[in-house]
Amino acid sequence: MSIGSEFKEFAMKGNVVDLAVGVIVGAAFGKIVSSFVADVIMPPLGLLIGGVNFTDFAVKLGTDPKGAPVELRYGSFLQTVFDFLIVAFVIFIAVRGINRLKRPEPPAADAPPPPPPRQEVLLEEIRDALKARQPG
Repeated sequence: MSIGSEFKEFAMKGNVVDLAVGVIVGAAFGKIVSSFVADVIMPPLGLLIGGVNFTDFAVKLGTDPKGAPVELRYGSFLQTVFDFLIVAFVIFIAVRGINRLKRPEPPAADAPPPPPPRQEVLLEEIRDALKARQPG
């Protein structure tokens, strides 16, 4: 089998195509959620905390040989962590909603119970036949 035909067989498997679609849709969904965080969540939150911009927080460590300041910008890290937590929460809520839609509805209280599985019925018949064959 040639490399070309092996690659074609690999690439056309359902899992690879599903994964590719998932990555593309996930990237698009990530952009939506990032925009939601940056454009909808952060402006009111910034007003609530008094207009503080976390990305401005830094500790000056000194200057480099060219005279440019060397800073430890922990504010950018905090902002990124905060963005991640909001994105993770929004995705959690979305997945939770999707899972609720997938969940089967519970049976009605007045509905008769479902019949036992066929294997269970057969095992009960075998048990009863063995009991009937035993003396005594």
